[in-house]
Formats: sequence, structure tokens, C-alpha cells
Amino acid sequence: MKRDVCLFERIVGVAMMLVLSAGIIPSVIAQDKNQGKDRNERKKKDELKSVYKNWMEQDVSYIITDEERKAFKALKTDEERDQFIEQFWLRRDPDPDTPENEYKEQYFERVQYANEKFSSGIPGWRTDRGRIYITFGKPDELESHPAGGAYQRPSWEGGGSTSTYPFETWWYRYIEGIGSDIEIEFVDPSGTGEYRIARSPDEKDALLHVPNAGLTLAESLGMGNKADRVTGTGNSNGMYNGGRAKDQPFEKLQLLTDLQRAPAIKFPDLQVKADLPEIASDILPFSVRTDFFRIGSESVATSFTIQFDHADISFKNQGGIYSGSVNIYARLTGLSGRRAGNFEDVVQTARYGDDQLATAQAQRSIYQKNVVLPPGRYKIDVVARDIVSGKTGILHHSFEVPRYQEKQFATSTLILASSIDRLDNQMIASGQFIIGRYKVRPLVSGIYKTGQNLALFLQVYDADMDQATLEPALRVEYIVSKGGQEIAHIVEDGKTKMGLIDMKGQQLVVARGIPLQDRLGEPGEYTVTARITDLVSQKVLTPQAKYTVVSK
Repeated sequence: MKRDVCLFERIVGVAMMLVLSAGIIPSVIAQDKNQGKDRNERKKKDELKSVYKNWMEQDVSYIITDEERKAFKALKTDEERDQFIEQFWLRRDPDPDTPENEYKEQYFERVQYANEKFSSGIPGWRTDRGRIYITFGKPDELESHPAGGAYQRPSWEGGGSTSTYPFETWWYRYIEGIGSDIEIEFVDPSGTGEYRIARSPDEKDALLHVPNAGLTLAESLGMGNKADRVTGTGNSNGMYNGGRAKDQPFEKLQLLTDLQRAPAIKFPDLQVKADLPEIASDILPFSVRTDFFRIGSESVATSFTIQFDHADISFKNQGGIYSGSVNIYARLTGLSGRRAGNFEDVVQTARYGDDQLATAQAQRSIYQKNVVLPPGRYKIDVVARDIVSGKTGILHHSFEVPRYQEKQFATSTLILASSIDRLDNQMIASGQFIIGRYKVRPLVSGIYKTGQNLALFLQVYDADMDQATLEPALRVEYIVSKGGQEIAHIVEDGKTKMGLIDMKGQQLVVARGIPLQDRLGEPGEYTVTARITDLVSQKVLTPQAKYTVVSK
């Protein structure tokens, strides 16, 4: 009986173990699978991170600028990094109108060539010759001494004969950002094929440390001391027969420093920031307005006006005269992503004395650039930097260039202006704010103060001719509304100083000043509509603009 009880206990124990193991083993297996999955995901993330790291530290390490490197490190997502890399190459594309990026193709051809020709125990792209070739391309002239040996120094190296290590001299006619007549010498003192940039012509001298051997002309005549060359405390090279300015120690050091920098790109560092969705601090606020004027059915004059409030700009005091400056860069991109143009300039404020500084802070500076574009959708990326404070602002703005059909009744943009001046009898054909025979300064912010005049400007195209007068016949009305309610209706007759209907020349111009008083001067947001009726064809156009009134 006791033996049966023991057997029963053993059977129960085995059964319990099987039950427990049935729950534990699958959980352990599942845990191992999850850990394996996590390890694979971490491995993939690490590999992805290494791709971007290798791109910056290997693929483009010689040509990426400090500003670009800093911007790339600050990016948070892979999507932003991919976009940055795409823009990195676009910035260097010499001809953005072609599908190929010639710079990018040439760059990787140079990398491949460097790896094939300059490898010496380390990849060719890592060598000094590889770096210079990849960065600046093939030299205009190359002098090679692959075996070294007997060498007759030129006069600028001091003359005399010696024996050298293997060396090469590369000469560039011009390198942008560095200068002209650039000479770079590479020496292989170990005989392994790894040539290194020489900081002095003496580095290739195999007899430099051999007493009384390989003397320069001055040293052989007792006018120089070889020990000074060895210790670096003197230089007899060229002193007897005349040396070259570019071989002087300071100039040589400056050249070596310049060769370490990334090559100059077409646009300054502001273009790098144009690729970023935003910047974290030191914001410089500004406004951009876009207006359109017809040239032809496939070309439209697109006017970009940029406005800065002086309260946001730092002024520099130079001898009691205060002024501010802002660097601007703008890039235009079509809907397909192809660049449609760019411009860069410096916006200078007026100059103010000590007694005018307080008044200056309440004023504005505006800049205008006109670009001819075909109809379509575009984006403009604008970067502005205050030269004094270093504050930077970025603005991304989308717009659509309208299509003007031939012989179609149409108008330009309805411009809200701060001032409109007639330029009759003045020889001014083009420039900032010039529209035909008028100088129109847009109010980019669209914010007026109570008591100011709301200035409106508009061009009208292809109105039909009245056969009786052989001139267009227009009815022009201005309707001002607030909150959907009409509060002013002005019918233009062109006979008052505040209104204008100009039918001279090929383009019709209508303009109007409306005093912001009484109900029109109350703070709030308004809409103004210019209602243009062609009395011959009875066609009607109603361009609109929104503006804001604030109290003084």
C-alpha cells in the first residue's frame, strides 16, 4: 500500500512538472523570439544611423561645410536627413535645368579614381592626394618623380643639387575661394606609396640630415647654414637667387589651412538654412508679399517684396550714425522640385543720427525683386540674417503664377501700398517698386493705422475699345467690407486727387487712396474689392485684398 502511495506521488509530481513546463517553455521561447526581434530592430536602426554617419564622415567629408555639418547633426528624423542630402547635391548642381547633377557625378568619379590610383595600405580617398583630387579635381599641371633620386633645385628652392624621396608637384591655375597659382607638393619619405602634403620643399630632400651633403647654393658658399634648415630656425632657400612670395612660411601655412576647408559653394550659408523647416532660436521676423503683372501669355512678372520692421533689427553705431543691414537669400522651386531661380542681396536701412534713433525704430525697410516666371505653382524659401545681431529668420511661402490668356479681360494683383507716385517726365524704366510710369511701395504687412490712407494700385489688361471714342470704357468701384458687411462704396470718376484712371500707353492703371477715418478707421480686419466693369463687353472683374487697421 505504501509503495502504491509513493508511486502515485511520483506520477502526480511528473504530471505537475509537465503542466508547468507547458506554460513556461512557450513563454521562454516567445521571450527569446521577442529579444531576437528587438535585437534585429536595433541592428537595423544602428545600420541606418551608420549610413547617415558614413555619408557625413566618409562620402562627403571633404566637401561638406561647417554650417551644413551642424545643420545635418541637428536633424531629428530620417525623412529630414534624406531631404537634406538631396538638397546638399542640388546646391552644387551647376545646371539645375538638366536631369543630371553634373557635380555629383563628377564627384563620385573622382572618389573612384582616387581609390584606384592613390591607395597605399589605406583607401585612396583617405590619402592626401586623394583628398585634394576629390575636393579640387585634376591639377592643371603635374610633375612626378616616382623614384626620387638626383635633383637639381630651382633657384627659388635655393639652387644646388641633392637627392630626393619620391615626390609629386600639383599645380592649379585657380581654385575658387583660395586663389591663383596654387602649387601643392606631395612627398613619400617611406617609399610605401603614401604621399603626404609637404609643408616645406625640404621635406623631399633625402640628404637633409646628412652633414655637408645636398647643400643649397647659399650653403655651399658659406652664406647659409644647413643646420638652420634642419631645425627650422632659418631658411636659406632662395635667399641667394631670390625666392617666391608663395613659398614664405606664412603664405605656405595659409595655403595649407585653406586646403583643409570645404570648397566654396555657389551660395552662402544662408542657403543651407533655406532647406530647414525651422530654426530653434534667434528668430528675425519679416514678411513677404507676392504680386503678378502680365507680360505675355506664357510669362508673368512676379514681384517679391520683403519687409523688415526696424524694431526687430539691430543698429550699429559708426561715429554717431546708426544703420542696420540684413543679408537675404531666396530660392524659387517649381512644383516638380526643380529650381526656378534664386536671388541674394543686402538690405540697408537708412542712416540715422542720435536724435533720430527712437523714430527709426518705429519705421520699416522693404526690398523688392522682380522675376519673370511661366504660369504654375511655386514655392519660395527666404532666409534673412541680421548682420549685427546674427538673428536669422526663415520663411516658406507657396504661390501660384496666374495664366493670362491673349485678348482676355484681366487685372494684375490688387496691391495694398504705403505710397504711390507718378513718374511722368522722369527717365526711369526699371528698378525696385517701379511699375510702368509709377513707383508703388507695397505695404507688405497689410497693417494700417487709423488716419492713414489705404492706397490701392491695379493694372487692367485687354479692355475692349469703345468705337465712339476709340478708348476703353471702364466703370471702377471700390467696396470696403468688414465682417461680411459693406461699410463703404466708392465709385471712381478719376477727377479727384484721391482717384486715378490712367488710360495712357498699352496698360490701363487704376489707383485710389481711401482715408481710414470714421467707420473705416476703426480697428479690425477689412476686405477691399475693386470692381472693374468693361462697359463695352460688360465683363466684370473683382480682385480683392485684405488689410488690418490698428489704433495709433
